[in-house]
Amino acid sequence: MKKWLTYCGVSICFSFLMVSSCTGSKQAVDISDKEKMAFDQTKGDTISISSDSTEYEIIIIEPGFNFWLQSIARPEGYYSQSFLENRNQIFVINYNQRVLQPNRYSAGLYEWQIDYDPNIDYGYEVNYKLYNYFIYFQRKYNQRLGPFIPRI
Repeated sequence: MKKWLTYCGVSICFSFLMVSSCTGSKQAVDISDKEKMAFDQTKGDTISISSDSTEYEIIIIEPGFNFWLQSIARPEGYYSQSFLENRNQIFVINYNQRVLQPNRYSAGLYEWQIDYDPNIDYGYEVNYKLYNYFIYFQRKYNQRLGPFIPRI
């Protein structure tokens, strides 16, 4: 009888924790009118992200991203390179996991894996633009690629 009560007590505590963690409110991301304008663009933008010191390049074809980068995103130099590298590593891991789960996540959003090696110095510009693309992507498509709210 004592074992059953202990099990039952653990079960109730566990159920309570599950309910309380599931009912936590997700904070909505505030989108400005200017940002909505960037998200609503239909003309394709092509951004080439590369570094002269490395032979790596990222090409982003996303309507509105260039406008968003120039008018909404924090300016270059706002974040340190180590901050950008740390966030990009988290974003890439989560993004790539979603690419591998097309039945769970939209294959239209998560098409190709991103080959990002945290041991390679891609330079500031590559990390800056990749980070900002992830912020743009999360805000536009209401996604969460990490434990934090995608803020500007």
